[in-house]
This record gives sequence, structure tokens and C-alpha cells, in this order.
Amino acid sequence: MLVAQGGVCAICRLVPEGNLHVDHSHTTGCVRGLLCRKCNTAIGLLQDDPQILKEAAIYLTRSSSGAI
Repeated sequence: MLVAQGGVCAICRLVPEGNLHVDHSHTTGCVRGLLCRKCNTAIGLLQDDPQILKEAAIYLTRSSSGAI
């Protein structure tokens, strides 16, 4: 998996400062990929919920244009 991902995080595509962490679904237990600490923490704080992530992306897009 490390080689397949090119040694980078599956989300941000950056080389991590430390080790990559094995990410898994808390629902199914299936391994999804290798993540850096920041991305692994972020998706955990977003409760592994794609809808919350979408809303966060919308928020960031709106707020970066100056309109909230």
C-alpha cells in the first residue's frame, strides 16, 4: 500500500513528517489507505461523515471568497 501510494498521504498527497497511519472504516473495519497524522485526525474529527466534509468544503469555499 505504501508503494502504491508513492509514500504519500492518500488525502493530501504530501510526504508525512512522521509515519503514515493505516486508516480504516469504523463501520466495516476495512482498510481504506495510509494517511498522515493531520488528515487522519481531520477525518476522525469529521466523524468519517462525507456530508460533514462536503459542508466543510462549501464553507471554506464561501469564506475564502469573502462571503459567509
